[in-house]
Amino acid sequence: MTLQFALGDATAPAGAGTKVIAHVCNDRGGWGKGFVLAVSGRWREPEQDYRGWSRTADFRLGATRLVQVESDVWVANMVAQHGYHTTANPIPLRYDALEECLATLAVESARLAASVHMPRIGFGLAGGRWERIAPMIEHALVGAGISTTVYDLPRLR
Repeated sequence: MTLQFALGDATAPAGAGTKVIAHVCNDRGGWGKGFVLAVSGRWREPEQDYRGWSRTADFRLGATRLVQVESDVWVANMVAQHGYHTTANPIPLRYDALEECLATLAVESARLAASVHMPRIGFGLAGGRWERIAPMIEHALVGAGISTTVYDLPRLR
């Protein structure tokens, strides 16, 4: 099994069976830029759960929560970004937190017998290097036998 790539919208994952849509969130409780806008455009529950969770003691870097949005679709809110992208914080992604999130995602996806679908997590606003992130995904998910697809949006001409 290998990490798969597809053109398309990660909020509309292809294939049969149970699916988990995974993405990276910040540890400040802010929800308003990047992939979360696409998630909120389809479902209210992930944002509502994230905002409520952000005010609890178990909300921290490295934590992951799955929110069911359809009978066979879950969204994984993975807290792997410390704060926001700024001049003083050009790489808010925390690789150790992402590694912990992916390990939890692997366990939860296996429990649900689900495939995992995601954009290029940790790469855009979070400032991470895809060359470092992709092997983490391959190790944690693909290495655990979980079918995993990364979606890129088609470029407009």
